[in-house]
Amino acid sequence: MFKSLKDKLKSFKKIIDEKFEKPVEQELAEEQTKSASKKKESAKKSKTVTVAADAKVKEAKVSRPKIGLKDKVSTLLIKREIVIDEGKLEDIVDELEIPLLESDVAFEVVEEISEKLRERLIGRTKKINERLSDIVLSELKVIIKDILDKNKFDFDDYIVSGLKEKKPINIIFVGVNGTGKTTTIAKFAKRLMDMNYSVVVAAGDTFRAGAIEQLEEHANRLGVKLIKHKAGADPAAVIYDAVRHAESKRIDIVLSDTAGRMHTKRNLIEQLEKIKRVTEPDLTIFVDESIAGNDAVERARMFNETVGIDGSILTKLDADPKGGTAISISFITGKPILFLGIGQGYDDLKKFDSKWLVDRIFE
Repeated sequence: MFKSLKDKLKSFKKIIDEKFEKPVEQELAEEQTKSASKKKESAKKSKTVTVAADAKVKEAKVSRPKIGLKDKVSTLLIKREIVIDEGKLEDIVDELEIPLLESDVAFEVVEEISEKLRERLIGRTKKINERLSDIVLSELKVIIKDILDKNKFDFDDYIVSGLKEKKPINIIFVGVNGTGKTTTIAKFAKRLMDMNYSVVVAAGDTFRAGAIEQLEEHANRLGVKLIKHKAGADPAAVIYDAVRHAESKRIDIVLSDTAGRMHTKRNLIEQLEKIKRVTEPDLTIFVDESIAGNDAVERARMFNETVGIDGSILTKLDADPKGGTAISISFITGKPILFLGIGQGYDDLKKFDSKWLVDRIFE
């Protein structure tokens, strides 16, 4: 899991150690050189401007929130710490952006990470015996976790509170073909049943050949009731019947499959809009493969814009070498990741946990 991203972060750490970690004496010598150069520049300018204008220039320089050589030396001698300056940090950020983009982290997310890293590190100090690379990676870890937690949502709490208000809770699953949507529904049913909830499943994918049979096989294995119509039937009618069945039997949750579709297939999108209009789902969950990278993120964005989603499930996370989808999808859609598929078994559905995910990236 995330092997490629882990290797790139290790290489990034090595680059910081080799290019930006300098002895204290060298740090001070460079600052002294910069200071002397600035003084010469200032002296040249003073010969060509008036005294009043020169005073304004000095005033402007004083107002800049940059840390000067005197402060840096004082910090070093008294606190035994070195100030991380802006110039060095910009070079570090440049080095970081490439491996993140190569790991399928969305461009907007890379920009967010870079900006947050600047905010957290400009002007910060590090102890003489502290490695700059450790500080950068530690802050990067916090930033990624914050991004993952931005749209935090606890599905289990939602179910508990939701069932106090109404029964059943109607959940539909959307996405493109071949991403593990039907298997994910089966995993979902197993998890809910293990938590002592009653479940009915609706075979709302009446479009794809074999879809009803596939879901029926899962339902039989799990011992869960399946509501189905014949192939080609109106999927909205199938899901509507499942909801009415659940209401009559006091079943807690309806899980409905839908035909896999691309957001560009207008007839299928209209069909999905009809399903939502007729059955009024409480949650619409987008399912896609983590290994699809930026394609999955873009599909999630488009589904959210065309029909609206309430959250995402990423499948095949265990086979994802990059991790960019997991880092990006919540930020791009503004909707939370709810669960992660981490294997082929019915129990291989993990509730989303940002700390768990970040620890896997940085282990």
